[in-house]
This record gives sequence, C-alpha cells and structure tokens, in this order.
Amino acid sequence: MMCALLDISRSGYYAWLSRPLCKTKQENIQLTEQISKVFEQSRCVYGAPRIRAALNADGQACGKNRVARLMRVLQLKGRPKRVFRRSAKSNPYVEPAPNLLHQNFVSKAVNQVWSSDITYIQTKQGFVYLAVVMDLYSRKIIGWSMDKNMGRHIAMNALGMAVAARNPSDGLIIHSDRGSQYISDDYQQMLNENGILCSMSARGNCYDNAVVESFFGSLKRERIRRYNYRTRQEAQIDVFDYIECFYNKRRLHSYLKYKNPSDFEAEGNILN
Repeated sequence: MMCALLDISRSGYYAWLSRPLCKTKQENIQLTEQISKVFEQSRCVYGAPRIRAALNADGQACGKNRVARLMRVLQLKGRPKRVFRRSAKSNPYVEPAPNLLHQNFVSKAVNQVWSSDITYIQTKQGFVYLAVVMDLYSRKIIGWSMDKNMGRHIAMNALGMAVAARNPSDGLIIHSDRGSQYISDDYQQMLNENGILCSMSARGNCYDNAVVESFFGSLKRERIRRYNYRTRQEAQIDVFDYIECFYNKRRLHSYLKYKNPSDFEAEGNILN
C-alpha cells in the first residue's frame, strides 16, 4: 500500500532495504557512539570543541561542525558559559599589596605564579566556602580547602596544601583579591615564612583575578548548579571529585591546547 501511495515499485523498495548504508552514514553511526561515550565520560559537560579534541587525541579525525551536528541529532548539549557583564569600576585607593600581574596570567614554568580566591557553595545546611590555589602555568588546582566559616584559616589551609605539594623556591608570586583573609597578619606572615611575594587585585576589579574566577565559573556551571546538596559534606565530596578526579586529571583546556593540567605539566609544554 505504501509503495502504491508513493508511486514506488515493490522491487525497488526491497532493493533499497537490502542495500548497505553508504560510507558516510556508516562513519556517522560509529562517530555518534564515540561522541556519546566521550560526552558521558565528561559528566555531560563537554561541548563540540572539547569532544572533537578528545576524539582527535584518540586518533579519530573529525571536524568541529560535524561533531556539533551529530550532537544536535543526539540532543547532547554541553555546559555553555554565561554571558559576563562588566560592572562599574570602583575608585582606586592605596593597595594593601601591589598588583604584580596587571592581568598578565601567562607563566612559563611551574611554581612561578600562583593565584588564589574564595567562593561559596549553597547546601540545605547552609553555605560552605571553598578556597583554591591555582598554578597559572598549567591552570592546575594545587591547593584547596573547604569550611562552613570563611575566615583566614580557609585561605591559609589552601596555601599550606599547595606549599606542601610543590615546595616552591623563594620569589614565587601569589595573586589574590583584597579580601580580609588575604590581608590578615597570619596569612601575610605565612607568605613571608615561605618566601612568597604577595600580589593583589585592584579594588572591585574581578578581571585582575580572571583565571581563578573562570575556574569557579566552570565548577559551578559543570557541577554545582546541577545538584542540590543536602549537606556540606556532600558538597565537599563532590568538589573533591571535580577537582582531583576530573578537572586536574581529565578535563581538556582550550588554553592548554586541549590537554588536561596534569598531562600538560608532565609533558613540560610551553605556550607561545
């Protein structure tokens, strides 16, 4: 009946049924399986550029547009960045520490420039605060600390973890904002004891610490906003998994030429 309605011969229809798929369609079927696998491994985070980079790294040649088209067919969507709008500049005043970076976040080797900041995570028990220390060479999180109180101890614990892991030489620069945790006497003494130079952002200028702000954006976009944490401990476990198991060791960074921070450091890459 369908052949009659569509004015197609029965023999032509059965010949079409037995005809093998063309090479392109066969490749697309195989590619969609690989895309789905990479997307699932990324915890449903990667968009077309990172999925394409992961496939290329595994020896699968494919273009970004082709990956994007097949992702639309599969209804797979990464976690896009939110549009960020610049706020009005605050009035300048005497800085607690000079800004040694001036928004130059490029480092040629490990343990030359670190950056630190604090953010908050909401749970049903209340807020839990996260302080991190990042090595700007590889964008790797080398120290972090979480607590329900946002005192100077949280910044000092994150710094202590980074120092213990890296044992940096004198002259290392660490950049932060002007939060009370970072200008406290205890934190500044800890920097002096380890031969670390202090650099601070201009007042109210988030662009002066944009790299760590970008990390917090990725953390919240790719993980935190997708879950409703019942307890602070539940949030801490999930943040541990994101930082130590995914971000540092698996997440592909466009800045690092689509390598993860640990591999980038291990290979001793140099960015132009």
